[in-house]
Amino acid sequence: MSLQVFLNDRLVPKEEATVSVFDHGLLYGDGVFEGIRVYGGKVFLHPEHIERLFESARAIRLEIPMSPDEMTRAVEKTVAANNISDGYVRLVVTRGSGSLGLDIRRTSDPQVIIIADTITLYPPEIYEEGMPLVTASTIRNHPQALSPRIKSLNYLNNIMAKVEGSDAGTVEALMMNHKGEVAECTGDNIFIVKHGVLKTPPIDAGILDGITRRAVLRLAREAEIPSEEVTLTRHDLYVADECFLTGSAAEVVPVISLDGRPIGDGKPGRTTNRLLEAFRDLTRK
Repeated sequence: MSLQVFLNDRLVPKEEATVSVFDHGLLYGDGVFEGIRVYGGKVFLHPEHIERLFESARAIRLEIPMSPDEMTRAVEKTVAANNISDGYVRLVVTRGSGSLGLDIRRTSDPQVIIIADTITLYPPEIYEEGMPLVTASTIRNHPQALSPRIKSLNYLNNIMAKVEGSDAGTVEALMMNHKGEVAECTGDNIFIVKHGVLKTPPIDAGILDGITRRAVLRLAREAEIPSEEVTLTRHDLYVADECFLTGSAAEVVPVISLDGRPIGDGKPGRTTNRLLEAFRDLTRK
C-alpha cells in the first residue's frame, strides 16, 4: 500500500500529497517543521515537539490551523496508518499560497503536512566507532537576523555548512556563531566531556533548543554526571576528553576527531557510551 501522508485534514496517498507552487513554503522557505522519532509505535517526546512547533510558528507570525491537541492526534493517526513501529515523522506547516511577493497578508490556507516513514540516518558502525568532524566556514545564522531557535523551513544556512562537511569527507560539520564560539552542527547539538564534566553551548550561543539535547541533560542529572551550559571554543573541543552529538534523527552520536585532531583517545568515551545507553533505555520506556 502507498505511504499515507496527512495533508491538512485527511490522509492521502503520497502521490496525491501536493501543495501549490505559489505556497510561500516553497517560494521562500516560509514555514516551520519538526522531526520526531517513533519507537515501538510510540511518538517519542511528543508534547515537547508539538510545543516547539507552535512556538516556532508564533515567532514567525504563522497561524497554525489546528490546536496542539488536534496536531498531536493527527501525528498519531499518520503513524498508525503507516504501521510505523520504529521510524520518523516529518511535521511541516507552510504559510500557504500567496503572491510572488513577501507580504504575508497576501497568503492564505496554511498547509499542514505530516509524513511518517522509516529512517536510518547513520550506519551502526558510526555509533560504535564514532565520527570525525570538520569546522565549516559557514557560520550559524546571526540571532538578530533569524533566531536559530526557530525551526524554520529555510535551512540553507545549515545546508551550505553540510556541503562543506561532505566535501571534506565527513557526514557532519561544526558551525560557529557570529562571535566565533561553538554553536552546533548542521543538524545536531554538540556536547563535550572534560575532567568528568559534561558541557554544551547555552541557548544564547545561537543554537536550536534541541529536544534530544534537553533529554540528555536530564539523563545526565539523573546519573549524577555534572553538566554545564557554557560557552565553548574550538580549542575546548580540541582538548576535550570526549565529544558527541544529539538530535532527534541522529539520537546520540560519538565524535572522535575535529579538523584532523583526535578527541581524547580517538574512540567513543565512557561517559558518551553511558549516556547513549541511557538514551536508548529512555526510548524503550
